[in-house]
Amino acid sequence: MRTKVFWERLKSSIKEYKWNLLALCIIAGVLWSFTLQKEGYHMDELLSYELSNAEYNPWIVPTQPEGRLAKFVHEEIDADSFSQTLSNIFAVIKDVVQNRGSSLLATYKAEVYEEPVWIDRQTFSDYITVDKTDGFNYLSVYFNVKDDNHPPLHYMLLHTVSSLFRGQAAPFMGGLINLAAILGICILLMKTAELLWQDKRYGIMAALLYGLSSAAVATQLLIRMYGLMTFFCVAALYLHLKKEKEESFQHNKTLILVTVLGFLTQYFFLFYILILAAVTAFRLLRSKKGQALFWYMRSMTIAAVIGLLCFPFAISDVFQSSRGTEVLEKLGGGFAEYGERLLAFGRIVIERSFGGIPGILLILCTAAVALLLNRGKRKEAYTGCASVLLLPAAGYFLLAAKLSPYLVDRYIMAVFPFMALLLTMAFVHLKMPAVCMAVVAAGFFLRLFFYDGEYLYKGYAFQERTAESYAKYPCLCIYEGSGYYENLIEFTKYEKTLLVTPAELSQRSADEVLEAGEPVVVLIKGALEETQIKEILEEKYGYHIESVLVSESVYGDRIYLFSP
Repeated sequence: MRTKVFWERLKSSIKEYKWNLLALCIIAGVLWSFTLQKEGYHMDELLSYELSNAEYNPWIVPTQPEGRLAKFVHEEIDADSFSQTLSNIFAVIKDVVQNRGSSLLATYKAEVYEEPVWIDRQTFSDYITVDKTDGFNYLSVYFNVKDDNHPPLHYMLLHTVSSLFRGQAAPFMGGLINLAAILGICILLMKTAELLWQDKRYGIMAALLYGLSSAAVATQLLIRMYGLMTFFCVAALYLHLKKEKEESFQHNKTLILVTVLGFLTQYFFLFYILILAAVTAFRLLRSKKGQALFWYMRSMTIAAVIGLLCFPFAISDVFQSSRGTEVLEKLGGGFAEYGERLLAFGRIVIERSFGGIPGILLILCTAAVALLLNRGKRKEAYTGCASVLLLPAAGYFLLAAKLSPYLVDRYIMAVFPFMALLLTMAFVHLKMPAVCMAVVAAGFFLRLFFYDGEYLYKGYAFQERTAESYAKYPCLCIYEGSGYYENLIEFTKYEKTLLVTPAELSQRSADEVLEAGEPVVVLIKGALEETQIKEILEEKYGYHIESVLVSESVYGDRIYLFSP
């Protein structure tokens, strides 16, 4: 009987929301097609894989391939059986409690070399993938992230996916997390629009405007925490609007959960939630709803306490880390160059959300058609709490434009869904008919054919295949001091890799690999001058170029096969 009732309800829900489901399927199909085209990674994306999957080893250090804690865990804790591993853990805890600073854990030393050392392919693979022994190790993820400038939730989700697909580091793994977040955002846009304007069509329109924009494509392709953070921002908005409409702020467990999870995803979430909380508190105070205000402020305080208890390292991240102090300096540094930053981020919003000038023209033409078709009609649309919808999003944009370290779209990805809602609100006031909604949605769909290709890194697949073809050779990667994270996938292919700067190469002492008289693949990063490097290899090791493997890569790399 229960089974029959369940299927009847499911059938009824599918019939009621068939157009919503169709929109979600279209969005999912389009976004996943872009994921399948992704070939390479931003260096921060591969850093995401390392922080998620390198067992107690958050950074690749050329002079210290194995971190102190990683070495300690492997040699002093890991055992062949679970019972022995557990016994070793209790022994370590007892030693720390009894001896504190003189305990084995506190005094344990890692092997640190005077010069960069060759790192084998298996070590690089262990950095970015999960093998059969380290799956679902969330304590390792937590340890790794505490030395980063981001909270742990996204890394833990990526580690979970990696634990399900062991031995792999591929775009689809991070893409699964982003797709789930974006579809969740689209569902929330549908619910929010229906809550505000009492019409399912506007919810579908808002979801399509966001889900079929280059904003959503960029969010889908970037394997970082910004898609997940955007989901929690939109979820927070929906919960606030729902509670205001229902005039119910007493039971806020879901709101507390969303607030905590948003904080544990990205600190920029605080820009949004703090402004949203201030707007909500002001509205409750102005409406003389003192009891509701008390319940609301209590819930926000509980969320803050839980968030800090879960990740107390956030305090040092914000107030002591280099990135945190940089942000605080910008906050108190006046408004020099702020206008230029606003314009730069404004252009990104227009390009990503509306398709640039062509998209704006399409919107204006469609709006003109809507006015003509609805001339003389006076039906008013329910607009809801415009201040709750607009002010937090605008405040987030202004703060992100001021405090972001780089002028790139990832820092304002949380704004993009609100632009879709804003555009939908404009068409609601224009009494826009269904046919014009279809025109706008179709225009945004067509815009995808002109996506600028950012985060796809087309061409890297050839570079990866080159590494596979020359896997029997060692790789000498010469870099400027940073940037080699872009090539981690390649380093899992070559026999072993040496990471050095030109100065380190020229001053390097005896090296049995380079002096063995065997061919070596040389990867020269970025804008490094090749002449000096070729001279060092020729004069010091007797090498010359045998063949050019990659003359110009998506990262500006040049790859050669050198022979003695």
